[in-house]
Amino acid sequence: MLEKVISNLTIFCLGSVLASLLRSIVQFVKARVVLRHIPGPPPSSSLWGEEWVLYHSLPGSPYLRWHRQYGKVVRFSGAFGHQILSITDPRAISFIIGEGIYSFPKPNGVRAWFKATLGEGILWVEGKAAHEKQRRTLAPALSQHSWTKLLDKSHAEEIEIEVTNWAGRFALDTIARAAFSYNFDCLSDEPHALAEALDGLTNNENKLSSFYMRALFWIFPPILSIGKKGEMIRRAKQELGAIASKMWKDAKVAGDSEGRTLMALMLKADEAAGQCMNEEQIVSQMRTTISAGYETVSALIAWLLYELSRNPELQSDVREEVSTATDPTFDELNNKFPLLDAVLKETLRLHPAVLENHHEAGDTIVVPLSEPLPGTTETHLVIPKGTTIAIPLNVVHTDAEVWGPDADEFRPQRWIERKQAGIRGARELLAFSEGPRSCIGKAFALAEIKALTVTLLRHFAFSCPYEIEAFQSFVIRPRIKGQGPSSLPLLVRKL
Repeated sequence: MLEKVISNLTIFCLGSVLASLLRSIVQFVKARVVLRHIPGPPPSSSLWGEEWVLYHSLPGSPYLRWHRQYGKVVRFSGAFGHQILSITDPRAISFIIGEGIYSFPKPNGVRAWFKATLGEGILWVEGKAAHEKQRRTLAPALSQHSWTKLLDKSHAEEIEIEVTNWAGRFALDTIARAAFSYNFDCLSDEPHALAEALDGLTNNENKLSSFYMRALFWIFPPILSIGKKGEMIRRAKQELGAIASKMWKDAKVAGDSEGRTLMALMLKADEAAGQCMNEEQIVSQMRTTISAGYETVSALIAWLLYELSRNPELQSDVREEVSTATDPTFDELNNKFPLLDAVLKETLRLHPAVLENHHEAGDTIVVPLSEPLPGTTETHLVIPKGTTIAIPLNVVHTDAEVWGPDADEFRPQRWIERKQAGIRGARELLAFSEGPRSCIGKAFALAEIKALTVTLLRHFAFSCPYEIEAFQSFVIRPRIKGQGPSSLPLLVRKL
């Protein structure tokens, strides 16, 4: 009897997998036919498409090459013929991440990644009503008001030479204090399980297993649970979940729902009829907040210090600008230091933490274009249901039509010039995305980075004796050229 049940279950599972595969093949073939007029590179591999090229190239370089050759809309193949549209057309981007955002959810593979690593938090949830409900609960905790009380706690007492490790631990401590009134104590000299779990999850060191996972999770999300990488994902999720669960239980016992921290707002929502999330959703939100704060902020801090270290004159100018700032308020950080603000925006432009913004057409959708496709008069694009869309930020952020002939250069003065000329740059700067699904922690992250930079530059001078390149991990991090995982050794001199 048991053998028959197992046999039937096996047949059912295999049938489900085959049915899913058949649906995917039909969808791929249909997309290939509908999109055949869109120019793009021929597949480098009949099996892997362009995935191998993307994974083993300098981050983002294939996108630059393709868009320079084929225009603002490029079609290329992923694994097993999976069709992907890379779009840099500004009108199309505005539609996809703006008015049409809920018709372009995250691809199933991306959602599976967020669920596997973080749970069903705000990065995973889809649908206008569900997303807006979670955003209303979380957004106030990551505003300027939550930052004000934290500024006097953010000053680093000592600094390590290896910046990426230190920046990650600083980011974890900061987000824990600001969002949860909790101290991870990551900046101590002791090994920290949470920091190590997150490092292991995100530093892939160009391993072959990471390539297979990246290439296949778009079409076969269960690969996220397979092998050593799958075990690493489970361990990081469990570590984050255990810490988040403990913090939540402690907070419920303490019962402080009057503040504006994320923890207080979730306690308040938990008490309010019709607004409460279950404990797993709450723990997922906490995992998401911790991980997102760790990844993006630590990468941006590292890149900003790298750019200042290779531009000593600029570093001196910023130091002079912030030299009188002993305890800056949020408003001062936001308005008083135009050069620091320009340096941070230029860092976001050339070193966005996440290289690609991914979406999937929830239905067959007509998307407007700002200019016709090459060789046509069409100013719209029909995108078949299920088509994956990539918005490559490095291409958008270095478009000479928007940023000028020196778009590839790190030149913060461009932001001051644009402001003086009355040109707004927010719509072209997509490091935190834009529209209804933009990053709710943007203001918090920018203030966090500015406050740290003010403190560091008033006490230290930085220089970089190594050649540094971009390295693709979960986010784009710096590393010594050709050497292992992410690292940024800076020479630090006390002033």
